[in-house]
Amino acid sequence: MNIPRHILIIPDGNRRWARAKNKPAHMGHLEGVRITGAILKETLNLGVTTITIWGASEKNLTKRSRQEVAFLGKIFKIYFTKLLKESDLEKYDVRIRALGKWKELLPQSVSATVQKCIDTTKTHKTRSLTFLLGYNGKDEMRNAIADIAAEKLKNPKIKIREDDIKKYLWTKDLPPVDLVIRTGGEPHLSTGVMMWDIADARFYFTETFWPAFTPKELRKAVDEYSRLEKRDGA
Repeated sequence: MNIPRHILIIPDGNRRWARAKNKPAHMGHLEGVRITGAILKETLNLGVTTITIWGASEKNLTKRSRQEVAFLGKIFKIYFTKLLKESDLEKYDVRIRALGKWKELLPQSVSATVQKCIDTTKTHKTRSLTFLLGYNGKDEMRNAIADIAAEKLKNPKIKIREDDIKKYLWTKDLPPVDLVIRTGGEPHLSTGVMMWDIADARFYFTETFWPAFTPKELRKAVDEYSRLEKRDGA
């Protein structure tokens, strides 16, 4: 079976799942956190070595109601506190990363917990689990272009190759994405998510809201990826 090396998950539909069940929005987020643990465990069981999961965009943390943003912060605190105690981090030698403006946008107590997860697993090398928090892919690319331009000013003779661009991205330590999974029935990409890294990725869009997404459907997405020949634009 051809297992994707790097899966990017965009877990959409928490609030719509809650509305469909006549529940408040925060219940959708809580259920979304629960299923996140089950899905990440299944990716490890399948042998995926690099997992990236969309946690929150910059707009999620700046444009939604104050109450909802505060609740998201509480959920992140609960989730990352629990993650610190997860035995699978040692068992599978998983390194945790977080990319985005999370240090600026999350409450200090939450960002401190995220940082503790990062510090505790920084020597792990076999697998990688990255969270996009306060993330905007357009900002990532804009920052990379600005840094490359600055280097070009210092040394006009340097040539910019593909590998050089990757070095300036926030995702410089991650391999290209092989499979993008987006739940929630809206087949689009959010704020230019990892636009450089998904250039040759396969996409799996599903109507299923994230709280209802199961390990079984994850395996279906991986099976579909495995059956398709990867053409890399050829």
